[in-house]
Amino acid sequence: MNHARRYWVGGIAIVASVVVFLVPFAFIILMSMKDRKQASLRNFDLPVNWQLWDNLVAVVQTRDYMLVTAFINSTILTVASVTLLVIFGAMVGFVLQRRPSRWSGIANFFVLAGLIIPPAVVPTIWVLQGINLFKTMHGMILIEVAYGLSFSVLLFRAFIASVPRELDEAAIIDGAGPLRLFFSVILPLLRPVVITVIVVQSVAIFNDFTNPLYYLPGKENVTVQLTLYNFQSQFSTQFNLLFMNILLITIPPLLVYIFFNRQIVAGMTAGAVKG
Repeated sequence: MNHARRYWVGGIAIVASVVVFLVPFAFIILMSMKDRKQASLRNFDLPVNWQLWDNLVAVVQTRDYMLVTAFINSTILTVASVTLLVIFGAMVGFVLQRRPSRWSGIANFFVLAGLIIPPAVVPTIWVLQGINLFKTMHGMILIEVAYGLSFSVLLFRAFIASVPRELDEAAIIDGAGPLRLFFSVILPLLRPVVITVIVVQSVAIFNDFTNPLYYLPGKENVTVQLTLYNFQSQFSTQFNLLFMNILLITIPPLLVYIFFNRQIVAGMTAGAVKG
């Protein structure tokens, strides 16, 4: 009876996953293959005139190859932000876990506050304007690091709790300083959680829409999510090109999740179980 019940529960879960994830993705693919007239109907049917290549070329060439510029900007933003998140998150998590002091309580409060308190857009813009980083990639990188640092610190701190302190003591006895201890001994052991942070934060930053909209305006600073505006207007929307654009910007995060799914689960559970 229990075996049959697990069988039915698993089957229901698979069907629900197909409905929730695969059906919308199939709809995006079908819409991206249609011409403008058929796509405007927004029906779940096969294209009458297959326009996949024509739609792809039109999307890439729109507004002087803005999508190419957007992919370059999003790649720079994602790589730089995730690199800083891994380094700073691991360092802060290591200090909070291994070097408790009277300031640890205040630091923990700010880490949790970063997860709970919503960001204030207008004051942040004022700060960026005051330090001449508004509408710049450097300022946007700092914003992404600030918004994602709390989550990264919590993951690293939970995982570092599973690393034996004897390794620290042995490295110190051998003459290792703080930086050498961290980068040569501790950081290589954090590979599972590093991969988790890289994948989760990369997808979140690459798919970020609101932050670049607020803090990085301008055609030269456009990111992939903001290119969706290219095919929308007040009176009409080119749904075939809009869904082609959605398909193109969905493929990179989807591939990341497909290839690194096991590493994400391993990194999330290792710190939770061992910590």
